[in-house]
Amino acid sequence: MDSYAHASTLEQAQLKESRNALANEAFYQAPQNGNAPTYAGALIRQERATDYILPPGVQAYRILYHSLDATRHDVVSSAVVLVPAGPVPAGGWPVVAWAHGTSGVARQCAPSLMKNLYYGNEGLFDFPAHGLAVVATDYHGLGTSGAHQYMNKLAQGYDVIYSVAAARSAVPALGSRWVADGHSQGGMASWSVGEMEHDIADPGYLGTVSVSGTINMPDFVHPLPGEGGESFYTPMVAYGLQARYPQFDPHSMLNATGMVHYDGAVRQGCWYVANALYDGQSIDSITKKGWLDNKFVQSMFHEDAVAGQPLKGPLLVITGGGDVTVPPEGVKATARAACHNHIPLFFTELPGLDHDPTMVQSTAMQIAWIKDRFSGKPAMENCESLK
Repeated sequence: MDSYAHASTLEQAQLKESRNALANEAFYQAPQNGNAPTYAGALIRQERATDYILPPGVQAYRILYHSLDATRHDVVSSAVVLVPAGPVPAGGWPVVAWAHGTSGVARQCAPSLMKNLYYGNEGLFDFPAHGLAVVATDYHGLGTSGAHQYMNKLAQGYDVIYSVAAARSAVPALGSRWVADGHSQGGMASWSVGEMEHDIADPGYLGTVSVSGTINMPDFVHPLPGEGGESFYTPMVAYGLQARYPQFDPHSMLNATGMVHYDGAVRQGCWYVANALYDGQSIDSITKKGWLDNKFVQSMFHEDAVAGQPLKGPLLVITGGGDVTVPPEGVKATARAACHNHIPLFFTELPGLDHDPTMVQSTAMQIAWIKDRFSGKPAMENCESLK
């Protein structure tokens, strides 16, 4: 998401987002035909996409499909399918179900409504370059109507899982085997996929990669002194809380200073605009005292907790030692807790790397690990090193 090249002013942020934006409102409209199937994973519509900036030979398709929200109610989600260049391998293209990091919470912040697909040059295009098809969900409420349940592991996990089924209906060249991979917000979503697949037990699902994942929500929303933290995520979290719990009032979390730019950050702009609006402010300077004890915030922490439930398939957890957005100690503590709960995984910390550089610099590692899953190699584990 190119987020380590911040726009320095609000005007520059707005210009950056507008230059990357695509207009395609009609495609994302929910169907009005009451006779169409509405089961999770049902494909609603598809189209060949020719308006992205893609590597040579890669084909892209937009899809609209049915998914579930955190309370398992039907929602409509969108996604992009990237098909590698070259002949289709026997059994179809191996699939990476991609879960993106925070792009914003407004409807126009869907990666599929961006010319560069948001993560295009931050590792996403490396997957098809290595013979891996990509199914990249937007998460419902981004692109499609309805509020985005930001930072909810259930909602985002469902969107990832059901994007794969819908994509196969749209692109028959996709194979039955797939791996989940996500960064930041998507790192929590991909971990959630592993938990869900323990019960769903899709035989084609082979494992999960979680990169710089928000898998320790208390540490993400209010890092310890010295761990960093970015204040502009806070209004997005408030927005996501209200989307998940309609009774929640953002005013109970954000103070007057925090509310000044709330609408601009969660409705009028996306990542860059929100970053510019809250530039120079700390999390504590825009929140009310005691907000962490709010019952809805506590419910979010409980619902988003990982490391206590078993996963299907192996797990690769990556963090950056210099990450000031998702503190590495919180990620490591969660991985350690998972190991203590007999959840096998391989954990690695990349020294000195901040949030987005961790994604970029670890892409080759991710691809190697994913290809090992498709080749049937046993996954390495290193829980002993976390004790």
